[in-house]
Amino acid sequence: MNDQVQPLPLLNALRPDPSAQAQADQPPLVKMRSFGIAEGSTARISIAAGIVILALWWLIAQTGWVPHLFLPTPAEVLKVAQSIWEDGYANATLAEHVGASLLRILTAGVIAVLLGIPVGLLMGLNRWVKGVLDTPIEFYWPLPPLAYLPLMIIWLGIGEASKITLLTLAMFAPVVLSAQAGVRSLPQERVNAALSLGATRWQLLTEVVLPSALPEILTGIRIALGVGWSTLVAAELIASNRGIGYMIMSASHFLATDAVFVGIALIATCAFAFSYGMRLLERALVPWKGKS
Repeated sequence: MNDQVQPLPLLNALRPDPSAQAQADQPPLVKMRSFGIAEGSTARISIAAGIVILALWWLIAQTGWVPHLFLPTPAEVLKVAQSIWEDGYANATLAEHVGASLLRILTAGVIAVLLGIPVGLLMGLNRWVKGVLDTPIEFYWPLPPLAYLPLMIIWLGIGEASKITLLTLAMFAPVVLSAQAGVRSLPQERVNAALSLGATRWQLLTEVVLPSALPEILTGIRIALGVGWSTLVAAELIASNRGIGYMIMSASHFLATDAVFVGIALIATCAFAFSYGMRLLERALVPWKGKS
């Protein structure tokens, strides 16, 4: 027979639980409120807004509040788009127009990135380089491309060189300024930590400065691509016979508003595709952006 007294169930129930006591002693956790749009998706809102805009466009055009010469219906624009897809426009197929514009934008974008990133990094790292280059860049950057379009024609003629140079100049400044801003936003503590660990100047540039400036650089490239697409129509004014901008200007001469809408939609689609591609590139190269 066991002489040990078994505790009563009531006493066990009344005895305090150590884990519960520990939880009671901890301060209550407060859920942090998000700032801005946080991580919420806006895809549904964007789709709904697009549907509303199309519905308003159809309503205004269908009721005749605005003459069809100035605002064709969506059905008329789709009909002309199908015609351009099948038969082409202005003595060229749709693929030739889009291909010519893409070639100009991509060529100018590559030149602007290859030149703009090193120049921007040097301007952020060296005050002599910044002092020499800051004035001319800040001088021409606010100018609309149409302001120096005549100079491109006088200096480079009416060939592809003047078009690509005009686009490159429009895209160069945003890349330079974003790279410079990325360097200037680099915390000095990070540089000192790398130097204390024995990093060389090249290692400091490639492993500290460039990765830290990369988010700003990618944002600048996105802005530069947008500026490039907005400059495309002006660039293709220079004796062009191919390109989306040329197609738009040719349609405007004949008051073909529906064809103008098709060209605008093509530019918007290409620009959106480029912007979305840059967003995917940002997620791959700088996954930490916006999470610090």
